Order: sequence, then structure tokens, then C-alpha cells
Amino acid sequence: MSDSSNPNLEQAKQEGKYIRTIRSFVKREGRLTKGQAAAIEKCWPTMGLEHKNGMLDFKDVFGNDNDVVLEIGFGMGKSLVEMAKNAPELNFIGIEVHRPGVGACLMDADEAGVTNLRVFEHDAVEVLADCIADESLAKLQLFFPDPWHKKRHHKRRIVQAEFAQKLRSKLKIGGVFHMATDWENYAEHMLEVMQVAEGYKNQSDTNDYVPRPDSRPLTKFEQRGHRLGHGVWDLMFERTK
Repeated sequence: MSDSSNPNLEQAKQEGKYIRTIRSFVKREGRLTKGQAAAIEKCWPTMGLEHKNGMLDFKDVFGNDNDVVLEIGFGMGKSLVEMAKNAPELNFIGIEVHRPGVGACLMDADEAGVTNLRVFEHDAVEVLADCIADESLAKLQLFFPDPWHKKRHHKRRIVQAEFAQKLRSKLKIGGVFHMATDWENYAEHMLEVMQVAEGYKNQSDTNDYVPRPDSRPLTKFEQRGHRLGHGVWDLMFERTK
């Protein structure tokens, strides 16, 4: 049955309701605060990127030739804004489907005076395919993705062999795919996938995990986890070919 042959589905679409289709994420709806809504209205013209506009020219977007770091699923954006503020010599692109998170990120970026950050509100897989040129990124970041902790849901985890190769094509030679998770089982899954992924080299001296680099800010969530004895695992894999 097609979407158009389902009257309830068609009516919902006409009313502007979100209809779940197959994506690399689960859309989480939420109410925008007044501050988030105001930030989107104010900052989107200069910081927002649209998937429909197609392939990006980074020099045109940022006005310089600085290396570009792209983060998939930045949540509320606090660490991404902090990274951009701390590294003005780099350009940052964030992708997030959660609108309140986009609003919060833009609000923080505006307050911090950050000018080297741009954001998409769209599916990361589609953005990577349609908007990011091959061999153009210095780093790809994926921090604390949905762990899909139940075994029967592991196939929904974003880090899979095919996904790793899609990302590799977007990295420059020597570019890095940096992952972090607070679920040990997911860390093991990431390591298993990446150790056999063609064209990658583990940057870990022990061939597993790396210490949290200074470039990734310690979040309040992480700090609380440390106090409770919870672990966080960072993985960094370099594109070699």
C-alpha cells in the first residue's frame, strides 16, 4: 500500500505531523522554548544549512580554507559550540534532527560569539550523500549515539560496516573518525566493526580505545558518570587510503 492510498497517513501529512519513515535516526519531537525559537529565527540565515541546496562549497560557506570537522547528532550542542569556540582555526558543521537541540545549539553559539559553526536540521545519511564532497573532511565525530542496548535492536546501531565506508569516502586521507559512547557493549561493537573496516587504522596505542582527547569537552553527563563509576570509551580511526 502506498502512502497516498492511506487516508489517515495522507491527512496526517497535510496537517504537518511527522510520519516516521526509514532513516538513520529516530525523530524525537519536542517543544521549542522561546529562546530556542528566537535563536533559530535570528541565526538560521547565517548559520543554517539546507539539505535541499545540495553540495556544499566549504570556502563559500565559511569564507576560508580551514579544515572542516563534522559532527553527527550533536544533541543540544553544548560540546559542539565549546569545540568551535576553542578552535577558531577550524570550521565545524553539526547535524541534528531534534529541533529543540538545533535551537539550543544556535542560542549557545550566538551567546558565545561563535562564527565558525554551521548546522543542518536533517538526516545525517542524506546530508553526507548529497551535501558533503568526497575527501573533504578533516574529522567526523559521533558522540554518544543511541546505543540500542537490547540485543534484538543492535542492527539499528548507526555504526555498521556500510556506514563506516560511507564516512571514509568523505574523509581526507589522514582524516579521523572519532566515536565516543558510555555503553561498553556498544564500544565493543564499534571496535569490532572498525577493526575490520577497509581503509582505516586504529589510532590507539593498545589497538582498542584512546584516552579522551582534550578537543572533546567533558560533558556534565560524563562528569556525573565518572563520579558514579561509569565508563566512557573513545575510539579514533584514521583514514589510510
